Amino acid sequence: MLTEHHSDADVPGWWRALGLPGLIDLHVHFLPERMERRVWHHFNHGGPLMGDGWKIEYEWPVEQRVARLRELGLRAFPALAYAHRPDMAADLNAWTLDFARRTPECLPSATFYPEPGVAGYVRRALDDGVKIFKVHLQVGGFDPRAPELAEVWGMLAESGVPVVVHASSVPVPGGHIGPGPIGGVLREHPRLRMVIAHLGMPEYGPFFELAARYERVALDTTMAFTDFAELGMPFPGRLRPALLDLGLAGKVVLGSDFPTIPHPYAHQLQALDRLDLGDEWLRAVCFTNALAMV
Repeated sequence: MLTEHHSDADVPGWWRALGLPGLIDLHVHFLPERMERRVWHHFNHGGPLMGDGWKIEYEWPVEQRVARLRELGLRAFPALAYAHRPDMAADLNAWTLDFARRTPECLPSATFYPEPGVAGYVRRALDDGVKIFKVHLQVGGFDPRAPELAEVWGMLAESGVPVVVHASSVPVPGGHIGPGPIGGVLREHPRLRMVIAHLGMPEYGPFFELAARYERVALDTTMAFTDFAELGMPFPGRLRPALLDLGLAGKVVLGSDFPTIPHPYAHQLQALDRLDLGDEWLRAVCFTNALAMV
């Protein structure tokens, strides 16, 4: 068992003891350098979408960050980028695809934004072998039910490629977030393979209901159960049985938000371990559920 006394160096021994070949994390970020500096500035100093911010644990050069993920034993991870204005997503997709080509463990990833031409560049991304998409409704400030996105959601539902969606009000409320807007998308496209970021915190209950209702909707563990999250957005004990059942049903996957986190990577795994939901659940969440998606 991983405890607060363990560090990143202890992580490979932990997953080996579970009988795993490594870890798959579906919520990892690598961004173009200029964009990454801006994101880190917001997290370090706070801002309209970041609250008070926090000290980033892995504010390191890109090569050092990739090396750390390899040392931890990640067998696959994406470079999730997300657009917050028009005329941005296509260029980000070119960058993330190039990063994946240069980084063998990195899953090819892409993003999109409600704008003219969005269906075209999403189709190209799928043709280029993208394995996972990311949209951030809070930062992007758009309604996922926007008419420009109807064809995109349909393509993704047909392809079965997962999309990680930040749809909840963490770190602050505002915009087209919460279970209502994204729930509307799922009603129109019930076959979407969607991963709700952060377990939907702090609106855990409604997002758990979406995961239970729709066959291909899952939740990622990003920052959930950590000391940081439990301080302000504690996980409700009444959902513990659902967490167990959803994990064993393939509907909970490991996410971390690496590198922009206020704690060592090992702490995310410690937080899952101390839930005491069993080795089968940990194996599913930390590897096999994500493997089945990507």
